[in-house]
Amino acid sequence: MTKAQAEGASERPADKPFIYLERHNHSHYTDELLRSILGQVRTIAMVGASTLWRRPSYYAAKYLDHKGFRIIPINPARVGDEILGEKVHGTIADVPGQIDMLQIFRPSPEAWAITQETIRNKDAKGIKVLWMQLTVRDDAAAEIAEEAGLTVIMDRCPKIEYARLSGELSWSGINSRVITAKSLRPPKA
Repeated sequence: MTKAQAEGASERPADKPFIYLERHNHSHYTDELLRSILGQVRTIAMVGASTLWRRPSYYAAKYLDHKGFRIIPINPARVGDEILGEKVHGTIADVPGQIDMLQIFRPSPEAWAITQETIRNKDAKGIKVLWMQLTVRDDAAAEIAEEAGLTVIMDRCPKIEYARLSGELSWSGINSRVITAKSLRPPKA
């Protein structure tokens, strides 16, 4: 997020400090909820997408792109560049068309301003889910997003959750907590 965008966003109220609380049980999400989100979402706007192939955001975007999701990169420092064939936009408002999910791939202190921008654009863009990447958590931002009608996931990676729920993580010997004798399928609706 640019300095101008941050200045445009209202300051965090004193009664909503940047804290790590267990409100709304954001420490645990059911497989059914995650499967439902990943099954219904088709378009993901990724705030913090990188043009560098070696960055985690690029790798996550590439994986999800290969799984059939449309990834729309948002990165004010790379406006006009392309990532995986998609034009990079500077803000959520700049994205043409609808967005099903907004993924925050920025540090936790930036989540508040990005959440506010998401809330301002949710109706115009059709945003239903706000997903904060691994290590990104802001309970106050989650609270205002939920009050605005968004489903919020924090401190999770949609790439990892997709791979876990589809059984792909098991191929590497990782315990995916998914036990079944049936052929596994991607968590799509």
